Amino acid sequence: MITRCTGVILAGGASTRFGGASKGLLELDGRRIVDWTIAALRDASDELLLIANDSAVTEALVGVPVRTDIRAERGSLIGLHSALTYCTHAALVVAWDMPFVSTTLLLALRRRGEETDAAVVPEGPSGPEPLCAYYPKACLAVVERQIAAGHMRLSHLVGALPRRVAFAVEEVREFGAPERLFANVNSANDLVAAKSR
Repeated sequence: MITRCTGVILAGGASTRFGGASKGLLELDGRRIVDWTIAALRDASDELLLIANDSAVTEALVGVPVRTDIRAERGSLIGLHSALTYCTHAALVVAWDMPFVSTTLLLALRRRGEETDAAVVPEGPSGPEPLCAYYPKACLAVVERQIAAGHMRLSHLVGALPRRVAFAVEEVREFGAPERLFANVNSANDLVAAKSR
C-alpha cells in the first residue's frame, strides 16, 4: 500500500518563559530553531505542514504551508488533532522547539509505522516522546475520543492508542543521544544549553 506522509511541525505553546516571544523563531547557531526542525522533516516526509495559530509565525515562515487548529481548545493534543485531520495518510509530527531531531531518526519512525500500519512513539530518557512520532490517519478517531472524554494530556493518548509499536530508547540511541535528539527549547536556560550543544 502506498502511503503519503505529511511532516507536521507543531508550533504551539504560549512561550511564557520567553516573555511571549515565539520560541521557534529564536536563533540557534545562525538559524531559527524551527528551521532546524523543518530541515529534519523535509527529507523524511512527502510534504510539510505547519500548525500554528499565531499570525506572526505564519508571516515568518514563508514557503511552508500553514494551517490553524481546527478546534478552539488549546494544548498539544489539539495540535495533533489538526495534524491528523489535515494529513492524507499519516503524520510525522515534531514540535517546533525540538532543533536536534534528526532526519535519520524520523525516517526510521516512518518506516516502522508504514511497515506496521501503527503509531510509532519513540521512548526517550523520561518516557514516550509523543511530540516526535509517527501517527497513521486512523489515530484521529482515538484523539477525538480522548478530547471528548477530557483527557487532554498526550501521555494519556499514548496509553490509549490501540495500535502502537515499540521504538525503545536503545533503538533511538542508534541515531544519537536521546537527551539531545528530544531536547526542546522551552526556556532561556534551555536555549543556552542548546547553544552549548
